[in-house]
Amino acid sequence: MPEDSAADEQTAAAGGAERSFAALLADVAAEAGLLLRQEVALLKAELAEKRGMLGRGAVLLALGAFIAFGGFLALLAAAAAGLAEAMPVWAAALIVGIAALFIGGVLAYLGRRRLAARDLVPRRTLNSLREDEAWVREQFR
Repeated sequence: MPEDSAADEQTAAAGGAERSFAALLADVAAEAGLLLRQEVALLKAELAEKRGMLGRGAVLLALGAFIAFGGFLALLAAAAAGLAEAMPVWAAALIVGIAALFIGGVLAYLGRRRLAARDLVPRRTLNSLREDEAWVREQFR
C-alpha cells in the first residue's frame, strides 16, 4: 500500500508539472489582481489615517491660535502703553506693530514648512508597491 500512495504522489506531481503556460499566466493574473486589490485597500486605509491626522491637527491649531490671539492682543497693548511712557503714542504703536508683523511672518513661514505635502505622502503604500514591483520583475526573469 505505501507503494501505491507514492505512485499517486508521483502522478500528481507530474500532472502539476504539466500545467500549461496559459494556466500559469492565469494564476499570475489572478494573484496580481488580488495583490492590486490589497494595495488599494492599504492605500485607502493609509490616506484615511493621514486625513484624520491632518483634520485633528488643523482643529487644534485653529483653537490654539484663536485663544492665543486674545492674549497676544493684550500683550501688544501693554507693550505699546509701556513704550508710550518714553515716546509719543503713535511711535510706540508703530514700533510694536512692526515687531508683531515681523514675528508673525516668521512663524507663518515656519508653519507652512511644517505642513509640507511630503509629510502627507502614503509612504508605506509606496514602499509596498516598490517591493511588489521588484518581486514581479524577479519572477519574470
